[in-house]
Amino acid sequence: MAEPSPPSGPAAGGTQPEEADHLRDILLTPGYLKALVLCALIGVPVSLAAFWFLVGLHELEHFLWTDLPHHMGRDEPAWWWPLPLLLVAGLGVGQIAARLPGAGGHIPALGLHTGGASSTALPGVLLAAVASLPFGAVLGPEAPLIALGGGLALLFRDLARAPSTPQSTALLGAAGAAAAIAAIFGNPLVAAVLLMEIAGVGGPRLFAVMLPALLSSGVGSLVFTGFGRWTGLETGSLSLELPTPTPRLDAGDVLWSLLMAGAIAVVMRLVLDGGRLVAAYVRSGVRFRTVVCALGAAACAALYSLITGRSPVDVASSGQATLSTLASDAHSWGVGALLAVLLLKGAAYTLCLGSLRGGPVFPALFLGAATGVLLAPLPGLGLVPAMAAGMAAAAAATLRLPVSSVVLVALLLGSADVTPVVILAAVVAFVTTELLPSDLRRLAPSRARRSSADATAGGSSRP
Repeated sequence: MAEPSPPSGPAAGGTQPEEADHLRDILLTPGYLKALVLCALIGVPVSLAAFWFLVGLHELEHFLWTDLPHHMGRDEPAWWWPLPLLLVAGLGVGQIAARLPGAGGHIPALGLHTGGASSTALPGVLLAAVASLPFGAVLGPEAPLIALGGGLALLFRDLARAPSTPQSTALLGAAGAAAAIAAIFGNPLVAAVLLMEIAGVGGPRLFAVMLPALLSSGVGSLVFTGFGRWTGLETGSLSLELPTPTPRLDAGDVLWSLLMAGAIAVVMRLVLDGGRLVAAYVRSGVRFRTVVCALGAAACAALYSLITGRSPVDVASSGQATLSTLASDAHSWGVGALLAVLLLKGAAYTLCLGSLRGGPVFPALFLGAATGVLLAPLPGLGLVPAMAAGMAAAAAATLRLPVSSVVLVALLLGSADVTPVVILAAVVAFVTTELLPSDLRRLAPSRARRSSADATAGGSSRP
């Protein structure tokens, strides 16, 4: 194996003081300080807009999937309920994508993006999200929120007549997107890390350095604390003692999690490639074929309800609310229901990724968690470590953002004891995804073309 080349540039040769002086000079630059103040001011209206946008989506979804069935005398939606709702979604998104600037936002199968936010495209992005998410699209709200935050930040910059440069556009767009995305994840740390990785700060070299560090930290945590604190000794750590009991990892948890992460990465890659195939199919007839794909997703939800007798919402939704139900009462899901939701929600997710508008995060988390619950009865594998590894692997394979996936899943679980498994699963899934053949990537815009377009718009992306 070739040895890595020594670092070059100002950071080499022990020049940290020079780097610190350079950073101080940047921070003391009047233009940079003004940009920081502007970002802080912009964060207030952007956060409020994101909050009310999410409230509106939630209220409309609750009305369509809970209130209306109750008015019809049903405790839950009928098996056929997704068909008319997703028909409306397909018709709406098809018209928006064909007629409005920005085509309703980027295609979810191509990943999360920070570039391309503009005031002209923003109405179409928001309308497409309203037409998709409350009506049962198997997508989350994070992509429209990123566009909302970045677009509003640039709009406020223009209204204030602040100088417009590529640097200020990138800075304000990322700041606005982070302020908006924090509203859905409920934690500013997740938003900041996610936006840093999406923007590709540092490029491939950062990932090459980051992955060994992330992996070694997970292994080190297992050695000292992971296997039930086998030494009985304390080294001191920056952590809180939570009152709720947390699981203790053992060798079975780790070994099964590694195998599960690799398998989930392969399956999620197939789902994403399928989404790109759907996007290529929709592109040549966006109005009609968007409706076809939306009805296909609705048929998956209806079939799931007929087979299992459960609510079609398990399939026809982002999975955010269902994930909470699954985590709190995993034993209420039988093996048949888990297999059905994995197959049919995975198929509906594939169709929505290439046709409707939204983000890929929450359905991936749900599919990973459901896989963990299904495999938890394996000898030596616990339920919580299985769910943790499944969510981390699915998120890392779908987003190709390993650090963001680790932070998100760790904060969702609220337990540091399973973090080593989360880290190992995310790294294994990310590496597996990156090493898989990439024949279908030609269906998406080339990396060079996207980088050029995003640089012009003041942002960047990871597919």
